[in-house]
Amino acid sequence: MTLKITWDEASARRMQRQFLAVPAPAGGAVAEVVGAMLGAHAQVLSAAELSVGMRAEGVTRADVRAALWEDRTLVKTYGPRGTVHLLPGAELPFWTAALRAIPSGPSPFAPDVRLTDEQAEQVVTAIGDALDGAFLTIDELNDEVVARTGPWAGDLVMPAFQGMWPRWRQVMHRAGQSGALCFGPHRGRKVTYTRPALVGPDAELTPQQAVAALVRRHLRAYGPATPAHFAKWAATSKGWAGDVFGALARAGEIEEVRFEGASAWVAAGDTRFPAEPVRGVRLLPYFDAYGIAAQPRELLFPGASYKRALAGGQAGNYPVLLVDGVVAGVWHQRRQGRRTTVTVEPLAPLTARQERELGEQVERVGEVLEAKPELVVGEVTTGPHA
Repeated sequence: MTLKITWDEASARRMQRQFLAVPAPAGGAVAEVVGAMLGAHAQVLSAAELSVGMRAEGVTRADVRAALWEDRTLVKTYGPRGTVHLLPGAELPFWTAALRAIPSGPSPFAPDVRLTDEQAEQVVTAIGDALDGAFLTIDELNDEVVARTGPWAGDLVMPAFQGMWPRWRQVMHRAGQSGALCFGPHRGRKVTYTRPALVGPDAELTPQQAVAALVRRHLRAYGPATPAHFAKWAATSKGWAGDVFGALARAGEIEEVRFEGASAWVAAGDTRFPAEPVRGVRLLPYFDAYGIAAQPRELLFPGASYKRALAGGQAGNYPVLLVDGVVAGVWHQRRQGRRTTVTVEPLAPLTARQERELGEQVERVGEVLEAKPELVVGEVTTGPHA
């Protein structure tokens, strides 16, 4: 008989495994929390620091930065969906093997801007060679790439924020996903890049093994899920994801369940779910992994929150207020010196208990950011993050 799973059951288990039901105990490894999330989105580093800190007792932004730049237990690089993430350093061989094996969509650039497959490989190789044992700024890396490939790589053809970028930068994310590049510490105000060391037990994974492991990990963190859910999270095609799920099902590595009346999948044998629904208030920052990966999106963002907390259906562009496991508002924090004002816009009245928990969450935001917080309940006038 096929197991039937409700939204409340799935939500409770997901939040447990994300350290959102109960934070990770003080003194634990920051990398363990990041691993449970399947990476912390770090295009905005302060948001990544909050994503991690809100899941771990006593952790502040200084602890996340120490793990990143001093201990190197975290690596900042291009991860899922080609976006900047924090990933556990010890897991980097696994991630590079898996990400390289996930097919991406067609190039968004015009034909005369695109790199050929051969040129793309030349650029990725040049990036890795240039960064081996070095820490280079983007301008220094540009000079090295052009010198190692050819003038075509430096053609200013990519539309950018205030001008045009050189052609080679359209595959910069691919260099990160392949292990040729990661972020280094700042040199003054300038970002640097270096080549990470790919060492660890997963260094010899085949592409098929790495993808299979990633699907199982995704299902343990965010399951039950469908091939379409995984494809959206990984920014790949539904057809390819369906083929992968089908192969894993035939191999007995995943099993089918009924989730809110529809077919979905969990890792084989991973069929225990909490009996009690999740309760409580949580604040999640921009691009938090939970808001992006937990599906179906219309159940995570019910009612008015679907329009208010999503940007054209896209999750992550607003920090969100979770109440009992679903999005129930948005929030924003504005820092001035050692103080930060946290404005929270609930979409429905909060109970007295929920108001107390919201106050505790705001205090925790202040602790993570090492600032004195002030809570304001009212309309958030700041628009979505790009």
